[in-house]
Amino acid sequence: MKIFALFLCSLGLISSGNLFAQDWAKARLEKSPRHHEWVDLKAGGGTVKAFVVYPEAKMKTPALVVVHEIFGLTDWAEELADEVAAAGYIAVVPDLLSAPGGKDTQSYPDQEAAIKAVSALTPGQVLPDLDAAADYVRKLPSCNGKVAVCGFCRGGAWAFRYANHNPKLAAAYIFYGDPPESAAQINCPVYGFYGQADERISATVPATEKLMKSLGKTYQPVIYAGAGHGFMRAGEAPDAKPADRNAHDDAWTRWKSLLKKL
Repeated sequence: MKIFALFLCSLGLISSGNLFAQDWAKARLEKSPRHHEWVDLKAGGGTVKAFVVYPEAKMKTPALVVVHEIFGLTDWAEELADEVAAAGYIAVVPDLLSAPGGKDTQSYPDQEAAIKAVSALTPGQVLPDLDAAADYVRKLPSCNGKVAVCGFCRGGAWAFRYANHNPKLAAAYIFYGDPPESAAQINCPVYGFYGQADERISATVPATEKLMKSLGKTYQPVIYAGAGHGFMRAGEAPDAKPADRNAHDDAWTRWKSLLKKL
């Protein structure tokens, strides 16, 4: 199953161009007026690098821990964080490939190597990194103390698991990620975003709804017509398919509405 998931994510990579050379995302990021910075966070006995973006705000704001795709912390992941900040929230993206051996996503020779490395990460590696990111932004003077998590692709699966790990989260936004093995400890509302043409993932939604309901948890999924896996990235690429672009736009509208509840 994990190999098949990796294959499908790789298809998304091929259809959307070189994920290490997302010039369109990088160009948008370079034009951003918002403050960006890199920080080193202590996690699990090591150091994880994280990209942080601040909104232009007059008051303290909530923060989001952004969990990147299976491709690592790419230009698009940074640009997505900037979009989160543009909506009015602090965004922190830990590079999950920076903890093993002190490397980072850009140090890997190619996409295949990065995908393989992300796929090999364990809960013992990822959860401490996410804890470090959440603790860091929660303590920022510009944060109001509320922290949520969002994740995409493999990062969506990790975000779902992190909601079960961290009872302090205000919300979890899961973009086409597998459900967790256990949800009993989830203490926040979970909102799902899925593509209709992404059957491997969207097929898990009914069982997840049943599980979450049986546990008394809030889980509100939406499946977007015709959209494929990775539509939040693919939907804003210059060559985006109409279904992916529509799903991207509709999901952002919904997401911004949900973020206002933080």
